[in-house]
Amino acid sequence: MFADRAKIIIKAGKGGNGHVSFRREKYVPNGGPDGGDGGKGGDVIFVVDEGLNTLTDYRHKRKFAAEPGEEGGKRNCHGKNGADLILKVPAGTVIKDAESGKVIADMSGDNKRQVILKGGRGGLGNQNFATSTMQAPKYAQPGGEAMELEVLLELKVIADVGLVGFPNVGKSTFLSRVTNAQPKIANYHFTTLQPNLGVVDLDGAKGFVIADIPGLIEGASEGVGLGLEFLRHIERTRVIIHIVDAAGTEGRDPIADIHAIENELRAYDPAILEKPMVIAANKIDAIYDGENEIIKALRDEFEKDGVKVFPISAVSGKGLKDLLYHVNNLLETCGKEPVVYEQEFDPALMFFKDEPYTVTRADDGTYVVEGPKIEKMLGYTNIDSEKGFLFFQNFMKEQGILADLEERGIVDGDTVRIYGHEFDYYK
Repeated sequence: MFADRAKIIIKAGKGGNGHVSFRREKYVPNGGPDGGDGGKGGDVIFVVDEGLNTLTDYRHKRKFAAEPGEEGGKRNCHGKNGADLILKVPAGTVIKDAESGKVIADMSGDNKRQVILKGGRGGLGNQNFATSTMQAPKYAQPGGEAMELEVLLELKVIADVGLVGFPNVGKSTFLSRVTNAQPKIANYHFTTLQPNLGVVDLDGAKGFVIADIPGLIEGASEGVGLGLEFLRHIERTRVIIHIVDAAGTEGRDPIADIHAIENELRAYDPAILEKPMVIAANKIDAIYDGENEIIKALRDEFEKDGVKVFPISAVSGKGLKDLLYHVNNLLETCGKEPVVYEQEFDPALMFFKDEPYTVTRADDGTYVVEGPKIEKMLGYTNIDSEKGFLFFQNFMKEQGILADLEERGIVDGDTVRIYGHEFDYYK
């Protein structure tokens, strides 16, 4: 079975504890503290491997953990950092928080490498806590806790063009004829159990990638059959080719089939129907003169809405050239950027959710917000970037800090100070 979904548990490395020790050398009877810092825990990093096309590696193993950092040592020795955990996935893999279903990262486009969980910081050794009044501190800082998260991996195939249609209309034959793909072809319903990709090369035009989306049935958007497993692959395509049996060899009504699949696409994601569509009326080699009442009915039904109908034969190759050049023109005129899902969830927010914070009012009227959760969040986030600042705003909202400020009477234009950063508040 084609593996395009997997649910796994990932865990970053715990930070190594700081060390408590004192110099013990000849002629130095009461040496000072020399406990070293602990090592940083390993990160959990996802990277795109172009040689992969399934998530099979994650079907039989569910737990993955990075190495913890080592404890600091005597004589100011720094603990070894834990090794990062590198998890390889196919291009097009979307990483989601399993509990909320929100997107953490989309391994598509230029995003080839993403740190999902950061390892715990190393604890400071006791040498860092020596002061003029405390010259022999007997304590060190523990290492940062390890972050753990259950994530859902979903592979959404990246292709320019998606082939849709009921089983046995000839999608696999079409793909094998126009591309270098070699899908399995047989006269069985649901022959295709996985999306097949192929590259179309056209003289005088750029090539494009076609994905054969497995046969759908009515109720697919509600989970009937294998529908939901494959509907997600249509989301990324820019043009849809709807293949129907124009010869009626299956005894089906092609117009009803098109509307049925449109209904499934609409129920899954209405935005899919906004994509350009073209109809390939297949199997004209089984029609006496290449035209019949089915093709005429298709043209009457759909061409008035700008959807062109191309009579083709995937077996003989007739009509394929005109269809492919038309699809290429559609690709040139529609948006060229593939669908990439924006981040909706930052795992760091979970890590800080139960820690306390304080809101006070300074003498100059500034609202001062402090607390370990906020200090940690600032350490994880680059608020100088637009994206980082947006995440910090969402963090403040989700933690209830903004609501707390409003209860204390903050108004537009008031200043908020957070660990050296000052912001003007505007609702």
